Amino acid sequence: MKLRPLLPFPGISLALGWVLALTACQTPKPAPSGSRGTAAVPPQAPFPAKPAVPARGNPVLPPEPPPPPTTVEYVGTPLPLFDGRSMAGWKATEFAGAGPVHVEQKFHGEAPALVLDQGVMTGITWTNDLPLMSYEISLEAMRVAGGDFFCGLTFPVGKDPCSFIVGGWGGGVVGLSSVDGEDAAHNETTRYMKFEEGRWYRIRVRVLPASIQAWIDDEQVVNLVTTDRGLSIRLEVELSRPLGISTWSTAGAVRKPSIRRVKAP
Repeated sequence: MKLRPLLPFPGISLALGWVLALTACQTPKPAPSGSRGTAAVPPQAPFPAKPAVPARGNPVLPPEPPPPPTTVEYVGTPLPLFDGRSMAGWKATEFAGAGPVHVEQKFHGEAPALVLDQGVMTGITWTNDLPLMSYEISLEAMRVAGGDFFCGLTFPVGKDPCSFIVGGWGGGVVGLSSVDGEDAAHNETTRYMKFEEGRWYRIRVRVLPASIQAWIDDEQVVNLVTTDRGLSIRLEVELSRPLGISTWSTAGAVRKPSIRRVKAP
């Protein structure tokens, strides 16, 4: 007698074949943690973000001191520095290449004036006593011809000298020479103004214990706090000390110079 295969359910055999085929096609899963084989690489944490740098604002500067007061108490009456007839109290400054200096009784048909003719540098220097502090000098000056400063007023500030330059560096620079070693064209008092030839300009310089102030006509052009500042003059005007007026490559005229003591409030 022949034996028959033990496949009482042909459908089951077919199903088992499909299961085995599907199992063979599946991708093996990675070994669980702790099992043998290649260890799984843990995911790397992202780089921590750099902390934000706070924006730098402008540095906070201390407030600037208020400008010196421009009102003072005048003491006594102005002392004229020119008698209208002679150079009494003045001498021609011995600059190299200086032009002649003379008095003209009716300069341009008007009041007497001290005339500084054009040279390399021309000037006059005061020879009498004068205050060194707490005073005000006033005068009128004119550019007669030329293109540079027609009034370089050198004056004392205590033991130090300083100069007020009007119309320098080609004709338009106004300022003090020198402040902390910088001349009128290169410090905080530098200004640029237009000056007409043949016109009188009223010039006033006030020297106080803590400031220097200056006006041209009615406009204040300098109000410098001098505390802890170095004041000096350029070597070219050394012969103008203690008080002098000079011109550079320019003919100029001066009239009505006077000096008056003041008292700061």
